[in-house]
Amino acid sequence: MKLHVDLVSAEGQIYSGSATMVVVAAEEGDVGIAPRHAPLLTRMRPGQVRIQQEGQEELQFFVSGGILEVQPHLVTVMADTAERAADIDEAAAEQAKQRAEENLAQAGDRVDVSRAQAELAEAAARLTMVKKLRAGR
Repeated sequence: MKLHVDLVSAEGQIYSGSATMVVVAAEEGDVGIAPRHAPLLTRMRPGQVRIQQEGQEELQFFVSGGILEVQPHLVTVMADTAERAADIDEAAAEQAKQRAEENLAQAGDRVDVSRAQAELAEAAARLTMVKKLRAGR
């Protein structure tokens, strides 16, 4: 059995196709979705989306957050932003993390602190993902 997976962001459709398994960074932890999974609607945190295809290499994407909808044979990932893991620039990810850390250190009120913490979480997740990918090659 297979799932149909649609991964979309504000920029457009990133991926549409079949999969045997999908793993998503949900707010409460990673979620593995196989065919005939119970319906689910949850928020995603910044992190990795892995799409396993029968007989092919696993596809990996980075999402900055968004919504995950699961139906028994359909998975829809509605990401705030998304990019293919192979396209992530490690140096740019490192710089973004450093900027986020500086913004957090300079944040004045609670709104600034919350925004800076969210930016840091996203930057750290992106950098962690790209480092894992580079180490695995």
